[in-house]
Amino acid sequence: MSIGISDEHVELAASLRKWAASLDGVEVARAAEGDATASFDDIWQSVTEMGIALIGVPESAGGAGGSVLDQAVALEACARELVPGALLGTVVAASLLSESAAGATVAGGARGALALDPRLDVVLDLPGADLVLLPDGVDRWHVVPASSVAARDGAEAVSPDLTRRFTAAELAPGALTEETLVVGVTDDLVRRTLVTFASAEAAGVARWCLATAVEYAKVREQFGRPIGSFQAIKHLCAEMLETAEAITASAWDVAAVALPSARDDEGDSQWAFAADVAQVVAFDGAVDVAKACIQVLGGIGFTYEHDAHLYLRRALALRALVGGADASASRLTAAAVSGTRRQVAVDLDGRDDAVRDDVRTVVEGIAATAEEARRAALVDAGYLTPHWPAPAGLAADAVTQIVIDQELARAGVVRPDIVIAGWALPTILEHGTDAQRERFVRPSLLGDLVWCQLFSEPGSGSDLASLRTRAEKVEGGWRLNGQKVWTSVAERADWGICLARTDADVPQHKGISYFLVDMKNSPGIDIRPLREITGEALFNEVFLDDVFVPDECLVAEPGDGWKLARTTLANERVAMATSRLDKSVERAVALCDDGAERSASEQVAVGRAVALATVCGLLGVRTVLRSLAGQGPGAESSVAKLLGVRSRQDASELVMELHGAAALVPDHAVRADQWEMLNTRCLSIAGGTTQILRNVAGERILGLPR
Repeated sequence: MSIGISDEHVELAASLRKWAASLDGVEVARAAEGDATASFDDIWQSVTEMGIALIGVPESAGGAGGSVLDQAVALEACARELVPGALLGTVVAASLLSESAAGATVAGGARGALALDPRLDVVLDLPGADLVLLPDGVDRWHVVPASSVAARDGAEAVSPDLTRRFTAAELAPGALTEETLVVGVTDDLVRRTLVTFASAEAAGVARWCLATAVEYAKVREQFGRPIGSFQAIKHLCAEMLETAEAITASAWDVAAVALPSARDDEGDSQWAFAADVAQVVAFDGAVDVAKACIQVLGGIGFTYEHDAHLYLRRALALRALVGGADASASRLTAAAVSGTRRQVAVDLDGRDDAVRDDVRTVVEGIAATAEEARRAALVDAGYLTPHWPAPAGLAADAVTQIVIDQELARAGVVRPDIVIAGWALPTILEHGTDAQRERFVRPSLLGDLVWCQLFSEPGSGSDLASLRTRAEKVEGGWRLNGQKVWTSVAERADWGICLARTDADVPQHKGISYFLVDMKNSPGIDIRPLREITGEALFNEVFLDDVFVPDECLVAEPGDGWKLARTTLANERVAMATSRLDKSVERAVALCDDGAERSASEQVAVGRAVALATVCGLLGVRTVLRSLAGQGPGAESSVAKLLGVRSRQDASELVMELHGAAALVPDHAVRADQWEMLNTRCLSIAGGTTQILRNVAGERILGLPR
């Protein structure tokens, strides 16, 4: 996956990666290893001919008229192939100078250098530059001819990043004047612009490292097996995927919202927020992925001949270039306390016009219904589960689903949670009989029937195929015997979906069947509460002793249970994430606004939690956009659960840390936070452990061997 989601961006990225690979940039950089003054002129000529640096510059300023996101897609592709030279500095300069007199110079093919400080202790890509963008120390920026800036004597050292040149320089006396001042360019604007484009490069670096590690893990053998089949390597690659997706999402978002000119206050605050999220996530993340790549490669990755160290060097240089993440994390905390949240709007490009009015009319009717009848109105309209087929829903496409969500939110109508029915009903709809659909679907949607799930067993958690509960055929039905565990709401459920083994003589997953069990009226069911670490009993053990299930409560055919347990409707749920952060992150933000003095480290910790929670929401948005583009789900949907679990667990623990010693004598509010912290420990276990999900990600997404 790359930053781009649309077909045009995917095609642009693929085309530019192919072009960038043809430049042999890595070999060019290696050849110039000891030359501190290397300017990579041949590479720059090719970059100029392709117009790479001007993709995001308006046509009126001599550019291609593309968007900032277009430019970011290009930079990601070039970074993936490690194109050397002055591309990043020139793109930053071109973006900032497009509305100034100096913009014409950049549009004409000039190379830009970027000074990071008024003393010129660090200047990016000075060799071969035509102009230099530099600060004067009082929040103003100037553009001067490169002839006014010279490398300091003895300062011509080769940067750790062999593809770039960083120089300590001196400015000619009197070079800065009112004529060299670029109006409207500030320290913060330069920082944001740099982060916006540098994070795209970080995404490209991470993608190369991930792909390289995975390909090597597929073919490198140890102990007679590909190393990618070892769980330690599989998990390391899956963690690289998680980090790469987070980097990509943050880089995509900051480029999508960046407004280099004509900024309004709301748009400016959104860009600032997105830039800080990217700075927190992208650069440390790229370094981590590059280091993990070398780890997977092993000894070969530590050699100078392998390219992996060049990508680590680029990642380290990018992080040093933009600066540490702590300041951005602190700004995120302050922004969140003031009420700012990342609000991503999806442009439906007019595709909602055909359904918007009708949906709004239906929703207004639902909203006007008495509260006690509103759920039935949602069910009757098919708006409770619009992605499901009739009679439960509308088989609505992605656009219609989003419009329904938007109109329900606008009208203040909240859908009730159908909980385990959300697992049971899709299976009944797709594989059940007409009688089963008639009996169970509508009453469950109305809330008249409550469901529980009888899948897990003491010896069969994530390894569901090893379950031992037996179902023996008898006249008119089946007799079930066995034990289930971790069953939520079993004590009040009307019905349960149950997997039981009906054939012990076939492979494990082929001998399982799917039953609907009457929890209220079936003799032989013993439900025993299990007290969890929170002190409450939300789970149960369920013992089945000769429980009779009639034939009409078997779903599909005997032996189909494994397939049915994995059922998802082809028309998946598409929903936009709310701008609200996760519960514990919001609580941490609130604690930073409660009047208590917070240390710098606490503010940084809260800001990092805000960044991760925001990225989790962005992954959901990217999944929605893929659905709107008619694409299958990308890696985001799988990674979102892994990152989401980490976010919720870490944030709930952070809340308790913010309470300090008050956690030892908790009042009502602190006790609630303590309960949340303890309860979230189940998230990395329930629905498949984090370790099993990383196995799945490694095998199904990355293609690593079993």
